Amino acid sequence: MNPDDPRVRRTRDRLRAALLSLAAEHELDSVTMASVARRAEVNRATAYQHYADLEALVSDAMEGAVSHVTRCAELCPLDAPRDRAPEPLEALFAHVAEHAVLYRRMFSERGSARFTHRLRDRITEVLAERFSEGARPPGFDDVPTDLHAAHLGGALVGVIAHAARGGRAPADTALAAWRLLRG
Repeated sequence: MNPDDPRVRRTRDRLRAALLSLAAEHELDSVTMASVARRAEVNRATAYQHYADLEALVSDAMEGAVSHVTRCAELCPLDAPRDRAPEPLEALFAHVAEHAVLYRRMFSERGSARFTHRLRDRITEVLAERFSEGARPPGFDDVPTDLHAAHLGGALVGVIAHAARGGRAPADTALAAWRLLRG
């Protein structure tokens, strides 16, 4: 199957949109490939031609979210003052608030471990690359860069999962997260 074929792209777009729509309405463990195929108006066999299983579809459908969060982490200035959250971090938590139901479902006990791992790994990779290039907050020279990046990546994913539950304004969450991440 050629992923550049317009028909393949359209079918995958429909499957991803159907999955995200169903995930906004139902817990992820109640969503099936058959229900996604019905919502996308494609045959179930067609859905399986494009994705081996529901986890693969979820991972692909959430790639936009992973990219958005990773980009915010990548753009976040690591030397910003402690009393003001950097704009990319504010944008990240505004995005999480806007898509809170979907994030809550992805991070839930019945959600997608693959999504959680992919998000954490991508953030960690981006931070490790920045740290190895010298863009690292001061005061951590005695900590290996890969461990520092893993610590911050895991912490940020934890705060994102917590923020998806709601209860705080995105700007307040961004400031609190910034203070925690800055050390």
